[in-house]
Amino acid sequence: MAAYALFNQAIADHLGLYPTDVQCLNLLTLESGPLTTGRIAELTGLTSGSATRLVDRLEKAGYVTRRRDSSDRRRVLVEPVPEATRRLGELWARLGEGWQTLLVGYSDAELAFLARHMRRTTELAARQVGLLREMGRAG
Repeated sequence: MAAYALFNQAIADHLGLYPTDVQCLNLLTLESGPLTTGRIAELTGLTSGSATRLVDRLEKAGYVTRRRDSSDRRRVLVEPVPEATRRLGELWARLGEGWQTLLVGYSDAELAFLARHMRRTTELAARQVGLLREMGRAG
């Protein structure tokens, strides 16, 4: 986990962003459409104020835009800028070559095990985050 945190920090440094900003960009590119700042707060675990500041930074850096929801003018939607998403995708593709090389020596059964382990680890982490948030609310 420490190695991943350092890797994420290096990517953020390369892009001139914070690690949380990079994770938010990743989440935005995985979603099927634009998100509200409130939904970004839910996905990242940030407070609404912190999520707003995160979106402000991403907008200033040219990674996202904000627009009013046409069906509910009170809602503001955040969406990635296509050109910025393309550049981010190119960076991931370049870095992905190393990950592909790492995985090439594994059998299909080993890859299935690794995928299952990563999925279970992600699910457990989500449950643990929920538990920590509940503990924080309980004081």
